[in-house]
Amino acid sequence: MHKFTKILAVIDPSSEQQKSLSRAILLAGKTGASVTAFLSIYDFSYELTTMLSIDERECMRQAVVDDRTEWLTKIVEAATNDKEVCLDLKVVWHNRPFESVIYEVLDNNYDLVVKGTRQHDSLKSVIFTPTDWHLLRKSPVPVLLVKGHQWQDNEQIIAAVNIGSQDEEHISLNEKVTEAANYFAELLKSDVNLVNSYPGTPVNIAIEIPEFNPTDYNTTIALHHQKAMEQHAAKYHLQQSKSFVREGLPEDVIRDVATEIDAELVIIGTVGRTGLSATLIGNTAEHVIDALNCDVLAIKPDDFECPLSR
Repeated sequence: MHKFTKILAVIDPSSEQQKSLSRAILLAGKTGASVTAFLSIYDFSYELTTMLSIDERECMRQAVVDDRTEWLTKIVEAATNDKEVCLDLKVVWHNRPFESVIYEVLDNNYDLVVKGTRQHDSLKSVIFTPTDWHLLRKSPVPVLLVKGHQWQDNEQIIAAVNIGSQDEEHISLNEKVTEAANYFAELLKSDVNLVNSYPGTPVNIAIEIPEFNPTDYNTTIALHHQKAMEQHAAKYHLQQSKSFVREGLPEDVIRDVATEIDAELVIIGTVGRTGLSATLIGNTAEHVIDALNCDVLAIKPDDFECPLSR
C-alpha cells in the first residue's frame, strides 16, 4: 500500500471535539502526511432570502463562512499545539456535504478521508449519518471512520477478507485489505489478524435432498476456507495463530472476533454499490461497519469508478 501523503479530515460542525482531526494528526505525525481540516456548511435560511439583492445574499453567505472559519481556526490551533504537522483548513459552502468532500478529494488528490462518527448519548451506540454512507459508497479513496478511543501502540488490527471466493475482484480486494493492514500495523507497532467467514449448510438443500449430508458439506467448506486462509497468511508472512475462519455472517463473525481480541481498527473492502442494487442487495461492508465498535477503514477495488465527477 502506498504511503499516505494528503489526508482530508472532515469536520463535524456540531461538535467541539473533532475525532477525525485528532486521528488525522496522529497519522500525519507517523507518516509525514499533510492534513486539511475540511468543513462543509450551508444555512438553509439562505433559500428564503431570494427577495434580497445579489450583494445582500452574498454578504449573508460570506458572514456565515467567515464565522465558521474563525471557529475552525481556533480548533485547528488547539489541535496542533506543540505538534509538528503540516495542517491547513478549508471551509466551503455546499448543500450536500458528501459531494463537497468527494469533489475536494478529486480536485486536490487526497489519498485518505478521515471522518468521525456520532455517539448516541442515551443508547451508547454509534449513529451513522447519510454523509457517512455516501462517502463509504462513493469516495474514490479509502475512508477511515473514527468511532472514538485513542490509538495506542500494540493494538490489534483486523483485516476482513473473503478468502473462499475465486472472483478476481474479491481476490484483488483481499490483497489490498491485507496490504493496508500490514501498513497500519507497521505504523502502530501492532499485529494483523485475518478474519474470514463462510456460510453454513443451506437449509433448503438439507430438507429437499434426503441423501445430502450437511455434516460432510460443512466439513468440506470449512477445510476449503481454512486451507485458503493458510495460503493467504503465508503469502504475507502473517501468523497462522492470528487467522480466524468461522462459520456465520460476516457482520457477526467480524464483530465477535473484534470483541474477543479488543481490536482497535478493522480494515474491510467495499465494492461501493449505489442506487437500486444497493437498496435491493445491500452492502456487506455496511452491515459489518454498523456492527463494530472500533475504527473502520473502508477500501475500494482498483477498478472502482466514482459516480461523481467534474
